[in-house]
Amino acid sequence: MGKKQHQKDKLYLTTTEWKEIGGHKDDTSTRLQRAQFKRLPLTHCSLSLIPFEDPVCTRSGEIFDLTHIIPYLKKNGVNPCTGKKMSSKDLIHLKFDKDEQGKFRCPVTFRAFTDHTHVVAIATTGNVFSFEAVQELNLKANHLKDLLTDTPFQKSDIIVLQ
Repeated sequence: MGKKQHQKDKLYLTTTEWKEIGGHKDDTSTRLQRAQFKRLPLTHCSLSLIPFEDPVCTRSGEIFDLTHIIPYLKKNGVNPCTGKKMSSKDLIHLKFDKDEQGKFRCPVTFRAFTDHTHVVAIATTGNVFSFEAVQELNLKANHLKDLLTDTPFQKSDIIVLQ
């Protein structure tokens, strides 16, 4: 009477069945997308794409060099990244801390910023910190004062740079 007739009636798909019905992603397209997109380093201006000397940022987190963004704003009056209206009053001067080798670091934890570090700035003072320091010492402790100058700020004053 037909032994082993229900042996293939499984409640799940095997790997080969899943690939046969088109359940896998094409690796070549995702590799091409990753190869075409490269994040701009934290140390570079979003307008000129070269390392900045006098960094400023917007509330949305784009970093510019002051010498490049001021002439652009006088001519166009818009943010070059978003296209929204912007003036020079909207810019926040950033204060980075450097180590002995000249690399940017967090002034509280003394860890160097890498391409994968979560970096934030405080809008009221312009000081730049790692998000770990701000989260542990400001947000979790509910102590919303700048870690270097004790200037009070609000949660909305935290700007994500990277």
